Amino acid sequence: MTEGKVAFCFPGQGSQEVGMGRAMSEAFPAARDVYDRAAEATGLDLAALCFDGPIERLSETDITQPALVTTELACLAGLTAAGLTPDYVVGHSVGEYAALAAAGSIDDRTAAHLTRERGLATAAAAAATPGAMAAVIGLDDAEVERLCDGIDGVWAANYNCPGQVVVSGTLEGVEAFMTAAETAGARRVVKLKVSGGFHSPLTALAADRLAPVLEATAFAEPSVPFFSTVTTRLEGARDIVPILLQQLTAPVRFTQAVGALRDLGARTFIEVGPGTVLSGLIRRIDRSLSSVSVSAPDDIARAQELVAGA
Repeated sequence: MTEGKVAFCFPGQGSQEVGMGRAMSEAFPAARDVYDRAAEATGLDLAALCFDGPIERLSETDITQPALVTTELACLAGLTAAGLTPDYVVGHSVGEYAALAAAGSIDDRTAAHLTRERGLATAAAAAATPGAMAAVIGLDDAEVERLCDGIDGVWAANYNCPGQVVVSGTLEGVEAFMTAAETAGARRVVKLKVSGGFHSPLTALAADRLAPVLEATAFAEPSVPFFSTVTTRLEGARDIVPILLQQLTAPVRFTQAVGALRDLGARTFIEVGPGTVLSGLIRRIDRSLSSVSVSAPDDIARAQELVAGA
């Protein structure tokens, strides 16, 4: 095992914000080019949506997914221009598409097209099968799973860090879970502002709709090791389509993924894209790991310092 490796990690929905990608695009022509190619692939002016909003439109699932992944790949272009490259890539939920592009398995046009289709599919599934999600703070994974097992229509959806799990399910199931979690001693239970019960069987319709789109896509063998938060292991081209379909109904195991990457020698985690959600989770998973979020040119120097010291 080689110590001091670098993992690039790509966030999922919830990290979007108005203005994301603007500074990186102004500093790096290659970053602006990512938005132009995404517009060609989706028919959406993603640069205008990301730079100027409004946040209400930017937060609609069918827009959020391609906008966020395109921004992440624009930020990646800035990092690449600065000479920073990863030893591993990993993504949280839709961030796996950006990770696959960073790994060279697909190009940024394809990532934009696929996430536009994924956004439309998940939005349609949420409309057809209403659901909800809630974050529970202060219970361990096993206790959350035990509570879910005792309630119909609720499942663990995101293992974010020790003591923080998101559950997903029917409106009634999530409400019942929230009450049970508070009774069990959870420090905090928060219903999330999302349009459906993602990463649960409720989004099976999305997988049905997305399957032919993914099956028609040629995925190359990753040139940078791609770590899946669905299977929690390194994966090759042969298994990418099944993973991206399973991802829609399976939990995101980010806690386990970071631990496994640490065991593979990763010591520095660079969050590529807006927000600091993943960087914060990584610090809670293992305080010995270094993490930084890169969403603007000023962040790149900090990332370079961390990599140099890894």
